[in-house]
Parts: sequence; C-alpha cells; structure tokens
Amino acid sequence: MKVTKINDIEKFFSVVDGCKGKVELVTGEGDRLNLKSKLSQYVSLANIFSDGTIEELEIVAYEPEDIDKIVNFMVNA
Repeated sequence: MKVTKINDIEKFFSVVDGCKGKVELVTGEGDRLNLKSKLSQYVSLANIFSDGTIEELEIVAYEPEDIDKIVNFMVNA
C-alpha cells in the first residue's frame, strides 16, 4: 500500500512497532526494509526524511489486522 503525508513519524513508527507481523518499506530500487527493526527505521528516516514530512512510502504489511492499524493511523492522522 502507498502511504502519503506522514507528519508524525514517531507515532507512525509506534503503530508499526505495535503490528504483529512483518511490515516492510519498499525502496525505489525494490529492496525491502523491515520497519519493525529500529536500525531500518533510522536508515529509512535518513534516506527519505526531509522537511519534517515523509511525502510517500510503499509499505507492505502481511497481517490483515496490521493493515487495518496502518490505514487507521493514516485516516486519523
């Protein structure tokens, strides 16, 4: 799923940390980073964070309830 306009990065990673299954960030090159890993979170921030907002990410979540959590965050953010 594509997610856009993440203004509260800490809250976003808190939602990801609360997911039961694997949650991955798909890079522009097609690589997949495990977003539940703190190291991957920092690497992804360093590569895509600019201006206090993340404009667009492609996220893959494997558990339906995790997808619901992420969608709920995006709708209510």
